[in-house]
Order: sequence, then structure tokens, then C-alpha cells
Amino acid sequence: MRRNLSKSLITLLFVTAATFVSPVTFAQDRFSLCWSIYVGWMPWEYGDATGIIDKWADKYGIEIDVVQINDYIESINQYTAGQFDACAMTSMDALTIPAAGGVDSTALIVGDFSNGNDAVILKEGATLSDIEGQRVNLVELSVSHYLLARGLESVGLSERDVTVVNTSDADMVAAYSTRDVTAITTWNPLVNEILKVPGATKVFDSAQIPGEIIDTLMVKTEVLEANPDLGKALVGAWYEIMSAMESQPEVRAHMGDASGSDQAGYEAQLATTQMFYSASDAVAFVNSPKLMTTMEYVANFSFEHGLLGEGAADASFIGIQTPSGVFGNSRNIKLRFNPSYMEMAAEGSL
Repeated sequence: MRRNLSKSLITLLFVTAATFVSPVTFAQDRFSLCWSIYVGWMPWEYGDATGIIDKWADKYGIEIDVVQINDYIESINQYTAGQFDACAMTSMDALTIPAAGGVDSTALIVGDFSNGNDAVILKEGATLSDIEGQRVNLVELSVSHYLLARGLESVGLSERDVTVVNTSDADMVAAYSTRDVTAITTWNPLVNEILKVPGATKVFDSAQIPGEIIDTLMVKTEVLEANPDLGKALVGAWYEIMSAMESQPEVRAHMGDASGSDQAGYEAQLATTQMFYSASDAVAFVNSPKLMTTMEYVANFSFEHGLLGEGAADASFIGIQTPSGVFGNSRNIKLRFNPSYMEMAAEGSL
């Protein structure tokens, strides 16, 4: 499952990135993309299984290998170390792993944002304010941790008012059933499982911070700049898949089965995911000034938790480029939101 890292991993990657990333990238004709199971990334499996990605790759005279990695963080580690050209990840993880490790990455596709998929759940209490003084089980330094911090801020609390207990996502449902665990922050499908327990109350979710937990396809900037046909093929394939996914229930059934769930379970997760089926909607999202504000929130959280690397003096250490401007150090831009290829899709020019 997605969304879990450690501070020691960041330090390690800062070193390994410098080892594996070449300063010069040339045009090439074979590329690799990695992804892991999550509602918003199942389209990559569908596109691979049905030949849609191969069709678009053939159109531009290239090859694209699509590889599923079972461990989400491991997929990002391998991308950062140079084993893949593109990888599906959240914008927060793009900042705290490859960007913090010195790997300049571009959000080629902004596919969706969590719109209720991530939530804070209490055993006792009706509002988020009731969490004060409690131990909160979550995957530390993940988007769940970020969600909790944003929620606490919304009710005048901070992390000092709770005790964070690092818990694997694989153990979350079992942990909730124990007497000592009274508060949890996690993501779907775990949220839906826990809410089936009598007395479980959702007191905050990602729908209350819309557009902040963003799922993307990141591509190494130097690879994309040297090989624009890769960007065209990936984006062309993605929006062909989006069209089928939006209009054909059997496509969503395929994705549900491939994810280890079923169509009903997959549809339930889609209900709390704001998919950008339309390229023009994704472009509008990226062009909005709110994106830079969101990434400032993310950068501040990441710095406060030591996720921007040992050399980071403040949250602006890494430059984040958006169409509205740059947050952070313009001389150290390592994360870019570039809507130009999605604009081509919206215009029908791919």
C-alpha cells in the first residue's frame, strides 16, 4: 500500500540519488514506469493489460515497460535510485523522497486527489476536538500524519496535544480492535473496514482539505526534457484509459479485481476519490494558485518532521515550481508541476 517512509530513509536516499543519477540524459527509445496498488493508479494496470500503453508507445516509436511494485515506498526508492523513468506517487512523497534526494521530478499527470479516502477515526468522541490527549495510531510521516496535522490545526490543536503511535497500515485494522487503541488515522480501504466497527466515528477526512493529498505520475525531468515523446505517449494513453474508466462499468470491474477487491469495493473507493477523468479538469487544477498554497503546507509539514534532507535550513530549501510561481528556492527546483502535456490532451493534439 502507499504512503510510508522514515527519516533515516531520506538520509540514505540523499546519498544514493547522487550516486545513481547521471548529470546528462540523452534521447532514448525504451522507458520504464512503476506503480503500486491504489485506487487512482489501477489505470496503469488496465492500460498495460489491454495494450493501450503499447499502442501509444508504438505511435511515438518507443517502448514503455510497466512494472507493478508491491511495496509503494520501495517503488519510489527504486525510481529515485534510477531504476525507473516514471513512478506513480503522491505529491508529498515526490517532495520528501526524490526531490529531497536531489532527483528533479515533474508531475506529468495529476490523476486525482483524495476526497475522503483518508480519515481520522475515534472510538470515543463525536468531534475532532475530542482527540486531545489521546494516542493516535497512524503510519508516521505519511499523508495520514499530514492529514492529522491539518485536522488538528483546524480545531486549534497541534501535535503536542496528542501522542502519535507509528503503526503499519497492515496492522491498522487489528490495532483498532484492541482496548488501548482509541484513535486512528488511515486511508481506504482500511477506513471503510474500521468504520464497520460499532462506535467508530469519522471526525475528519481529506474531503475537508480538498486537493491537498494529490496522486500523480512523476517523471524524471531530465528524461522528459530529452524525450518529449515519452510524455506524449503516457498522457495519450492515460486519457484514453480515463475515458473508458469513466464510461464503462466493466473497466472499473477489471480494476477492482486487479486490485484484490471487487467492483463494489473499488467503486466505494472511487466515491471518495476526485478523479480527473478530463484532461481539462486536471489542467485547471494544476493552474490554480491553490496548488502552490497546498505545496507550501506540505513543505512546512515535511520540514518540521525532518523530511527535506539534512541540509534543509527551512521549508523553502527545495524549490517547487507551479504555473502560479515557485515556492521555495528558485535555484534549487527539484519538483515541477508542468501541465503542458495534459494541455495537449485537452486540445486533442497528441
